[in-house]
Amino acid sequence: MSVATLACTDLARAVAPVPSDSHDSIDATDPHDSHDLRDSHEAACGAPKVAAHRCRVLGHHAVNARYRYLRLQADAPIALTTQPGQFYQLKCPVTEHDAPFLLRPMSVYGTGPEPDTVEFLYNVTGVGTRALATLAQGASLDIVGPLGNTFTLDPRWQRVMFVARGVGLATMAPLVQRAAKARLKLTVVMSARSAADLMRDEFLRSPEAHALADVHCVFDSDGSSAVEALTPRVRALLDAAPHDAVYTCGSHRLLMLLQRVLQAHPHITAEVAMEQRMACGMGVCLSCVRLFDCNGDKQFLRVCREGPVFPIRDVVGEVDFG
Repeated sequence: MSVATLACTDLARAVAPVPSDSHDSIDATDPHDSHDLRDSHEAACGAPKVAAHRCRVLGHHAVNARYRYLRLQADAPIALTTQPGQFYQLKCPVTEHDAPFLLRPMSVYGTGPEPDTVEFLYNVTGVGTRALATLAQGASLDIVGPLGNTFTLDPRWQRVMFVARGVGLATMAPLVQRAAKARLKLTVVMSARSAADLMRDEFLRSPEAHALADVHCVFDSDGSSAVEALTPRVRALLDAAPHDAVYTCGSHRLLMLLQRVLQAHPHITAEVAMEQRMACGMGVCLSCVRLFDCNGDKQFLRVCREGPVFPIRDVVGEVDFG
């Protein structure tokens, strides 16, 4: 087993840019349009324009007791090239009490409607995010990106499922809007510690998504989010209506749950946006490698470069280095 070195065409697929939500060219009624967010520019060998941007804080506030919302205005039209599933590296400020050294990777929660705006939703968990939380409106923040690949979405599908927990919903929120724009029916399973932590409105965001979504909420506080309780519920939802795709992000236990459940549904496209500690965010430091089984070939792949979006069925849950 070794860290895989991708060919140029593989990297182009992994990070190929496509039109943004603000200027979307996909027409769900046109059979000649692209089937897949990844299809655009597949023949091109060049990566999207990753760059450092100086941003101004347009808005920054608490969503609830645990999560915060950050809206930035960049020095370039980054909303036009940033896709669902991608992330940026944020240079958190140095404060009186905290001095973050490495940039912090953060999934994009939304872009637009202005071409130079980007949004993040995050949880204050350590030195970096604690320093980030001190930023006031009007302050400056440096970011690098967009980084990573995007999700698969065929606008001719009928129904897709999102299994979200905690702040992991931020990564999939732009994809929810893309699916709603294509008029796909949405099955949404939302998991949280308690009802106070649930961010249903923050996940669905638009009236279109609210109208198309069948939402199921489970919580740690009442035991309904436990694997033994949630597994039959997800199975029942997949059996009750045909689904074309299932997406999740972040939670390892939800990822493993879906791997087991989806064994009975081999036709369903299944993807996970992986969350991993990383240093450079560009594939150089190799600090974010995870083990994957790619058609029987065990490979260590970089979450920042070959991901962060991977097929759910390819993820190796436990690694034995013996």
